[in-house]
Amino acid sequence: MAEPGKSFGEIHFEAVDLGDARRDERLPKLVNEMHRHPGGTLPQKLPRGADLDSFYRLCDADEVTHEAVIKPHRDRSLQYLQTADHFVLAIHDATELDYTTHATLVEDLGQIGNGKQRGYLVQNTLVVDPKLNRVVGLANQILHVRPKVKKSEKQSQRRKRESRESLLWLKGTKDLPGRREVVDLCDRGGDTFEFLEHEMHSGRTFVIRSSHDRNAQVGHCPDGEQRHLHQHARTLEELCAVELAVSQKVIVNSPKRKGKKTKTIRTQRMARLSISAGPVQIMAPTSKNGNHGNTPLPVWIVRVWETNPPAGEKALEWLLLTNHPVNSVDDALQVKTWYEWRWTIEEFHKAKKTGCSIESLQFHDVKRLRPAIAILSILAMSLLAIRDSARNPHARDRLACDDVDEEYIEVLSLWRHRKCCPHWTVHEFYMALARLGGHPGKKSSPEPGWIVLWRGWEKLQLMIDGAKAAALRYQLQIKKIKRCA
Repeated sequence: MAEPGKSFGEIHFEAVDLGDARRDERLPKLVNEMHRHPGGTLPQKLPRGADLDSFYRLCDADEVTHEAVIKPHRDRSLQYLQTADHFVLAIHDATELDYTTHATLVEDLGQIGNGKQRGYLVQNTLVVDPKLNRVVGLANQILHVRPKVKKSEKQSQRRKRESRESLLWLKGTKDLPGRREVVDLCDRGGDTFEFLEHEMHSGRTFVIRSSHDRNAQVGHCPDGEQRHLHQHARTLEELCAVELAVSQKVIVNSPKRKGKKTKTIRTQRMARLSISAGPVQIMAPTSKNGNHGNTPLPVWIVRVWETNPPAGEKALEWLLLTNHPVNSVDDALQVKTWYEWRWTIEEFHKAKKTGCSIESLQFHDVKRLRPAIAILSILAMSLLAIRDSARNPHARDRLACDDVDEEYIEVLSLWRHRKCCPHWTVHEFYMALARLGGHPGKKSSPEPGWIVLWRGWEKLQLMIDGAKAAALRYQLQIKKIKRCA
């Protein structure tokens, strides 16, 4: 989504309409300042008092809403889906934003966590291009407030209630183009018959991880044998086997620690995965929790499972429902590869919370809080974009100066090699940035993630600010010498 000659703020907010030309001009500039230091609280993102006050006034305007702020970015993502000539993923998932400490917002927020915390349930639709290996942007974001529901609510009443959470999956697909090239990708939360039926008529491809062991018919013929879905999937013959890097928990003894003497860390391991697939028809439930028909849904189920997990590790298993025809091994591998990208939205949620500190916002009015959530959500994209640029397959062939300002290359290369390297490639620049962020820099080390790159970016921004301050001090000294002369 990068455009030569345009800043981050201009790319994502240039077409914003906030009811006043001065606000429309101010927002991209403020976002550019925040883009320089995306971490920490708002005062840390906007260290100049004038900028911070300007941001508060902006969010205080009635015309500055969540919908108005996110619209230009959302339109760009939807346009990308509309024009893509290859498969592009629309990954759907929800996360919670905790604002429990904001006493003035208690009545305007809903229950989250164990029910004692207050905040938003945020349904995101993240567009990812697997062919180009990059995050495109948000195609939708819904800030949902969980309502207080009576315990005596009947199933028929729940089905009619527009605020039920199962509808968020349908609402998240709003305005997505009905094209086969758009792949709706969902975790277990999207496994409702109502949403499956909606997706079957959407014109899009979908991959949904199965959660319920539903009644199903084997094959797509009307007289197929009736079986339980998961039971049938586990009897399908293996088509092929692949290796995949997965995470594992490792217990480390720390006798010198106070309190608990062990800690759990996550590392990577290689897992051997088997893949099988077959056609099935999902039968409609007799007890309806959503609004749907009774016609069986012809889909394919793809099972991906680990045959021999290490001792103490739970075997990995994905049961994936899709309308993408699985007639060969390549088709099954395609579905498996698509689902591997689902973890990207988890990284996006972490980038919002850990990277941009979205839960540290100190607004005391939801009208001001909601647009700020939209702005920081889009700002979090920049953290993932840094990682995507570092992992781009053409990163070793392209010059860094095509993507990054020359002063960034100059300062970082002086720090890394004590000489200016104007002809650095994109890969060399980002590896040096990762080294600044704490990456070991060894050939055997894994590729740097967005957190390491983000730490390096923050440090580099401080180094740029220091270099500018030193240059200004030098200019003032020269002027002083000239006056004395």
